[in-house]
Amino acid sequence: MMTTLIALDWGTSMLRACRLGKDGSVLEKRTLPYGVTKLPSSAANREEAFLQVYTEACGDWLRETPACPVIACGMIGSAQGWRQAPYIEAPCDIRQLAQQLTRVETGHGQYFSIVSGVWKDGDLPEVMRGEETQIAGALQHDERLRSTMARQGKALIALPGTHAKWVEVAQNRIAHIQTFMTGDLYDALAHHTILATTIRPSGQPDWEAFAQGVAVAQRYQESVGLLGTLFSVRSRLLCKHITAQQQADYLSGLVLGSELLAVLSRLTPEPDQEIPITFIGSEALCQRYIRALTYLECPYPVHISDGATERGLWYIAHLAGLLD
Repeated sequence: MMTTLIALDWGTSMLRACRLGKDGSVLEKRTLPYGVTKLPSSAANREEAFLQVYTEACGDWLRETPACPVIACGMIGSAQGWRQAPYIEAPCDIRQLAQQLTRVETGHGQYFSIVSGVWKDGDLPEVMRGEETQIAGALQHDERLRSTMARQGKALIALPGTHAKWVEVAQNRIAHIQTFMTGDLYDALAHHTILATTIRPSGQPDWEAFAQGVAVAQRYQESVGLLGTLFSVRSRLLCKHITAQQQADYLSGLVLGSELLAVLSRLTPEPDQEIPITFIGSEALCQRYIRALTYLECPYPVHISDGATERGLWYIAHLAGLLD
């Protein structure tokens, strides 16, 4: 089938490229280990390095279909990326994203477009790049999310990762963003603190230890909070409450539990109204979050939305007239 759109999810650590057919179906996928902070060292400069990776990712597809449009989202549009794309202030809708694409020339009359990020000002300003595209895809193609929006006009979307995003969508507009540095914090604690000296890898997730971590986060959220519980990753080992192989999942339970408790404390549904939670991201990580919500007896329905990134890039390209 002929390529209609090339979609690039170009993040900090890797590049995911998709070749899409005329109906938006995925014809081919490939992943390269070249994010915006991990470019090939052989290139003479960053401009050349970006072009080298771009050519490796989709050069053969473009040779087959030279006029095929290319669209990208993620950190490729950041200050550390190939070209800095602007931020659009929330509340904003998906059409605004499609109207403010940033064009990057790649030579021989060819170019690709970068989707803008979204920001929201305030005491705790928020920004995101890439997640806005995933949200666009889910709003357009996820039937459960579309049903929620049609029924009550708003929904909550969770995007776990290094910097987890929780996004409130109202009337199909990105209304509010909250970032939790949960993944980053876990990595720093597990590899660069005193906790790292005893943590040992385990072959499979230890859900008992994870549940303990979530329970401790819940039990002490008001008295000492996360900072007052983190040392228990070490002290529980010394007191033989957990093993070295259980420490990682116990720590995961602490930090994820703390994040989810903060989110749940803010939710104030109106009488007879539910707040469905839509997860977008890695299946394994989303399932870990859902398991923690079960331990916390979350009363709201949850589900995982698949294929949001490529569907979002397809939809934005359609709105921008790139597929005409």
